[in-house]
Amino acid sequence: MSHPAPYPVRLADEITRQLGQLADHLSQLPPRQAAQVIARVLDPDAGVLGGVTHLVATGSHFAKDQAEQGTLPAEVWLALGRASNELHDITLDLDEHQDTLQRVGTQPAATAVKPPAPAPLVVRRRR
Repeated sequence: MSHPAPYPVRLADEITRQLGQLADHLSQLPPRQAAQVIARVLDPDAGVLGGVTHLVATGSHFAKDQAEQGTLPAEVWLALGRASNELHDITLDLDEHQDTLQRVGTQPAATAVKPPAPAPLVVRRRR
C-alpha cells in the first residue's frame, strides 16, 4: 500500500495543476481579460510571479543550510540562489509594465477608436 504524499507535496502538485489551468484559460480569453489576468499574475507583491520568487528564495535558504551540513551539494544552493536573483530581476523588469497592463485590462472596449500603432517586438534590455 502506497503512502499518501504529505500535504506540502500535494499542495505543490495542486498549484502546478492550477497554473496549467490558468495558462489554458489565458489562451482563450479576450485581450482585455487576458491583460487583467497577466497583471495579477505579475503583481510583484500579491501575484504568482512574486510568490514563486519568494518560494525559490526560501528554497535557496533551505539549500544553503543543507549544503553547510553536507546534505546537499553546494551547487544546488548556488543554482537556487542564482534562480532567486534572476527571478527577482525579472519581477522588477516586469513591474515597470504593471500600470500599462492594468490600464489595458480596465479600459472599456468601446474607447479604442483606432488601434494603436504596431511596435517593434525586439527591445534591448537596459542594464
